[in-house]
Amino acid sequence: MAGTVGLRERKKQQTRQQIFEAARALFETKGFDQVSVAEIARAADVSEVTVFNYFPTKEDLFYGGMQFFEEELIESVRSRPKGESVIRAFRRRLLEGAVRLETRQSAEAILKAARAVPASPSLAAREREIMERYTQGLADLLAQETTADPTDIEPLSVASALMSTHRALVGHVRRRVLAGHRGTRLAEDYRSQARRAFARLERGLAGYAVKK
Repeated sequence: MAGTVGLRERKKQQTRQQIFEAARALFETKGFDQVSVAEIARAADVSEVTVFNYFPTKEDLFYGGMQFFEEELIESVRSRPKGESVIRAFRRRLLEGAVRLETRQSAEAILKAARAVPASPSLAAREREIMERYTQGLADLLAQETTADPTDIEPLSVASALMSTHRALVGHVRRRVLAGHRGTRLAEDYRSQARRAFARLERGLAGYAVKK
């Protein structure tokens, strides 16, 4: 039985990856707004219903990796060790991700996003929605940990400051990639910007939501 469940899960993962790869190839050749879900389904050799089962919207196909990282970011705050503040856990996870910027594959993906998002109102809107959703998720976590009153805006203010810094770093990296920065140079620039930004924030947030 366990083997059957494992096989079924692997097939689901393969189908998901198959759909994602088909969509990515079409987005690269035709542009996001010029590709339909029907085209993606045909390229992946699945039905449109199957595509929507794995990716509720076309924008979700484009932002799958981003959403996974946002989930990791919030989980790093949730599972941080005792005695660590939320800002330190948040910063640590962002800095850990800098190593991926050194790869050619990552730079290519960033370049495509840097070009596609400004050219597509639906992608730009979806990116804002994703950031707002995860900002609220982080705020809910902080409110729970600090037992804040439901009307208290402090958790949301802190979450907004952290996520806005994260979003500013994403924008910075995209601009650098468009300008030709790659590899170690790109990663080190990101680390420098992140450390400076969080050092400024930490002056006010160092003692907030320290894990007990």
